[in-house]
Parts: sequence; C-alpha cells; structure tokens
Amino acid sequence: MMSHATTQPAGRRRRVWIWIAVCALLALAVWRFWPQSAAPSGGRGFRGGAGQTTPVSVTQARAGQIDRTLRALGTVTSLATVTIRSRVDGPLQALHFEDGQSVQAGALLAEIDPRPFRIQLQQAQGQQMQHAAQLENAQRDLARYEQLARQDSVARQQLDAARAQVRELQGQAKVDQAAVDDARLQLSYTRITAPVAGQLGLHKVDVGNMVHASDADGLVVLTQSQPIDVVFTVPQTRLLDVQQARRLTPGLQTQLFSQVGGKALATGTLLAVDNQIDVATGTVQLKSRFDNPDALLFPNQFVQVSLRLGLESGLVLPLRAVQRGSVGEYVYRVDAQHKAHVVPVTTGVDDGQQVVIESGLQENDTVVVEGTDRLRDGSPVEVVTPEASDGTAGASGSARAARGAAS
Repeated sequence: MMSHATTQPAGRRRRVWIWIAVCALLALAVWRFWPQSAAPSGGRGFRGGAGQTTPVSVTQARAGQIDRTLRALGTVTSLATVTIRSRVDGPLQALHFEDGQSVQAGALLAEIDPRPFRIQLQQAQGQQMQHAAQLENAQRDLARYEQLARQDSVARQQLDAARAQVRELQGQAKVDQAAVDDARLQLSYTRITAPVAGQLGLHKVDVGNMVHASDADGLVVLTQSQPIDVVFTVPQTRLLDVQQARRLTPGLQTQLFSQVGGKALATGTLLAVDNQIDVATGTVQLKSRFDNPDALLFPNQFVQVSLRLGLESGLVLPLRAVQRGSVGEYVYRVDAQHKAHVVPVTTGVDDGQQVVIESGLQENDTVVVEGTDRLRDGSPVEVVTPEASDGTAGASGSARAARGAAS
C-alpha cells in the first residue's frame, strides 16, 4: 500500500510535465508559422518579404557647383625651432623665464656667471694699453729719426729699423683689439637671449648646474608658432590640379580640422609646393601657413587638411547617396513604378558633403539617400519624409519631387 501511494503522484507529475512541453511546442509553432498582418500604410518599420515596399528618403540630381577640395593628413610644423644653448662654459646663475612662457625676440632668458669673462676682458684691455704705449713711443722715435735723416745725421739702417718697429707695434695693436673684442663677445655670451619670438618649453637645467657649450639638450627649446606652418602630402595624380589652381589663385585657401567632419581650427593659405616627388610613396609635399592668433595649433600636431582648388560644375548629389561595392560606385535610382534600380555612376570631386556625378545619371533623376542598406535591384520602395532634412534640399521637398517624378 505504501509503494502504490508513493508512485502514483510521481506518475501524475510526469504527465503534467509532458503536457506542458507539448503546449509549449504548439505555442512556438503557432507563433513561428502564423501569418503576420501587414503594417499600416506609411509605417516606418521595415517590411521584408517579396513584393513588400521599403521606406526610403530620396533626393534629385540637380545641376550645381561645389568646392573642389583636396583632403589630406598634415603635420603642424613650427616656423622656427631653436634649442637654446650656452655658448660658453660656466655655472648657471639665473633663469629669467617660466616654463611655457611666450617671449619676444631679444628677451633675456638666462645668465652664466660672468666673472671669469670680465677678468679675461680686463687682461686683454691691459695688454692692449701696454702695446699702445710702446707704439706711441716708437712713433716718437721714428719722428726724431726722420728729422735726423733729413739732416743726414743718422744711419739709413737705424731709420729703417725704427719704421719696422712702428709697423710691428701697429700690427700688435690690431691683435690686441681683436683679443679685446673676443673677450667682450665671450662676456656677452653669459647673457642668453631669445633669437626669435615664440613659446618656451620646459627648462632642462636648474640654476647652479654647470653648463657647457657642448651640451646636446641645451637649456630649453623655443618654438615660433605665430605664424605656423602645416606640411601635408598629396598624390602625384593631383599635382596637376594643384598647379592649375595656383595659376588662377596663388594663395589657395587651406582649412584645418581636428578630425574628419569636425569644426574648423584655422584658415590659411598655401605657401609652397615641394620641387620633387617622393618616388617611394608617389606623393608630393605641400606647405600652408596660418596666423594662429589663438595658439590653437601646436608643433607636431596631426590635423586634417582641406585645400580649396576652386568650383566644379555638374550634377550634384549628397555624398551619402553613393554606394561602393565590388562593381564600383553606384546609386539606387527610383523609377516611375516606385522601384529602386542599381545604377553604376562615375563620381568627380566632392567637398565632404556633396559629390559631382560625371556619368550614369540625368538631371532630375530621383535617387535614394537613406534606406539603401535594405534595398536590392528592383525593390519596391515608398518615399517617406526623413526626420532630418537633406543637406541640399528640404526632405519634404525631396519626397514631393520624387512623387512628382514617379507619377
């Protein structure tokens, strides 16, 4: 009796679990294979399946003009980078700048102990005075000998010796003057000044240390950053475009960006084109100059460069409408039956937002701008108004234009 009572509830539990599993499988099958109702007309959701429409936003190919721009990655380079070094040996007596300070040309930066160099200057001056006195005495002797020679009272050899003595001391006077000038120059080197205006870096030697003219690191690095240059490279295939644009406008406008599509950092002009092509990379270097009044550009900073070459006319489309695949560049063109077809195109220049279509489209052709990732060749589409307007025309205007072209 006890064994039968124990096994009966266990059998019921197994049957309950079996029924639960069967019901779950039936529910899953109904959910999987039950036909779904169509979404309401004009809905935003993707309606997959053959013959069902895909919501897209469109625009029309229009004749227009865009800026011909050449984009590249550039490096900010200082107009002058100077490692401030001492030209004489001695203990560093004082620093007259703060780290990162901006200075003008000629500003006093540091001082070396000047006392040994003052002593050398005094020695040179003393020797100069000694030889000057000897020269003065020799000139007086020469004057007396010349007077005696006119009276025929002195030997010719003695007169010649007096003249040679004067010339020797005159030469010594020049040597002494050079020694004084050199000593004075060495003394001036104890006051280290800024050769150009710019911004100082971090000092590398503290007061009290011995400095030498042979020190590789120097005292501090000075960079001239107002104005400042940017060096960038372009493919040699675009060099002809740059040269033709420079003939029309010598100072081509150049803009700098911190990143692609970011805010412009500065606007300057093209300064120079290198005189040879790098055979290893097939590129040529260009240099543009910027005033940099706010010091936003730092030496060795990487920037995005946009060089404006002029205006280009043609059929204009938003750049995002052009797709790229294994067959090359193409767009989805919408026909009168509201179907999207793949159309290969050839693109020209672009300004980062719009692109010139050189072949493949006609003016007023309706082209898909958004929703291309859900399309195939021949897919039926429904034009909807995007939440964000297109860059070339209002989104609602594009939708109305597409409906007009399809009707």
